[in-house]
Amino acid sequence: LAAFLLPITARRLGLPAVVLEILFGVMIGPHVIGIIGFETTSEGFILVLAEVGLFLLMFLAGFEINFTSLEREGRGPILFGLAFFVLVAALAWFGLGFVNLSDVNERVFLTLLVSAASVGIIVPALRTTNRSATQQGQITLVIGILAEFLAATAIIVFAVWVKNGWGVELLAVPLFVAILLVALWLMRSLAWWYPDRAERLFAGHDPDELGIRFSLALLFVFVGLALALGMDPILGAFIAGAMFAFVFRNSGDLEARLSGFSYGFLIPIFFISVGVQFPLDALSDTSVLATALAIIAVAIGAKLVPAPLLMIRGLTLRDSLGAGVLLAGQLSVIIALAEVGVQIGVIDEGLAAGAVLLVGVTAILSPVLFRVLSPGLPAQQIEEASGGR
Repeated sequence: LAAFLLPITARRLGLPAVVLEILFGVMIGPHVIGIIGFETTSEGFILVLAEVGLFLLMFLAGFEINFTSLEREGRGPILFGLAFFVLVAALAWFGLGFVNLSDVNERVFLTLLVSAASVGIIVPALRTTNRSATQQGQITLVIGILAEFLAATAIIVFAVWVKNGWGVELLAVPLFVAILLVALWLMRSLAWWYPDRAERLFAGHDPDELGIRFSLALLFVFVGLALALGMDPILGAFIAGAMFAFVFRNSGDLEARLSGFSYGFLIPIFFISVGVQFPLDALSDTSVLATALAIIAVAIGAKLVPAPLLMIRGLTLRDSLGAGVLLAGQLSVIIALAEVGVQIGVIDEGLAAGAVLLVGVTAILSPVLFRVLSPGLPAQQIEEASGGR
């Protein structure tokens, strides 16, 4: 019932549904009303649903990567986006040096975490302001895609290293990559030799829903492969989605159908379980709360400080700051990645709570501030900004 009502309420309030889902989990959790306890979400049926929701969330994060857009933009924007990401990571590393962290691994993990971006924030904000086709929209999207992909991949590979060290187990990474390349070649070959059958995967009125079945099969094959190699299954889920997006560039409405199934059922259960397990008591400790707020400040500052450099790509200072604000927005993937940090013991529950707060603060403020700095464009101005495409 909550999964049905919360998005409606969130839309009326102008908030992302994930924020209310987490807050609902906190409310019904052991620290407030106490309807559901930790043990309910840490074992049994609810745990299975939440885990599958997490896998689907990471699969869709990979699925969102627009490889066609990256290729169309050419080397210039991609190299600029890579340089911008490295600069953001360097600033985050520097800023986190002033935060009370326990060790280097914690600092590395949080640097990668706050360097990420959320395409789920960027795309809707650009669409609602009619700026998707503008220079500002294109460069922001390229940087966002690169930041989300690179940060997520780096975090999960780092998790493998933390878990296994420099031992033989680390060979699981190149082995996983080799299997990935073989699977990629096989999928592209099959799509090339049997285009009619590949097209059926994206048929809008297929009673057998082969597209969704194939997506889920690919997801669980790579999750199982990651587990078999001793790696985090989240990596398998993310890579499966990215591989699907790379091979099948025109997926029709399959992404919408898969998102509807995932966000309509399983992913909300994951976010509500995050809220139930939210360590509210940890934030009552002023030192933990201060650390969480400091991380939020570093995360936002690391995106805003280098934002004026976007003027090199022809943006005004105002639009550059607007892009920086948008890149600072975070959504659900950050929560999923923070869970990885908790599982491998790099960060504690207090810092994970800080990641949830980061999502709550930036998911609300980022789109609002972007509209202030970069108001919506009329149709004629859109055509001029996009070069009449």
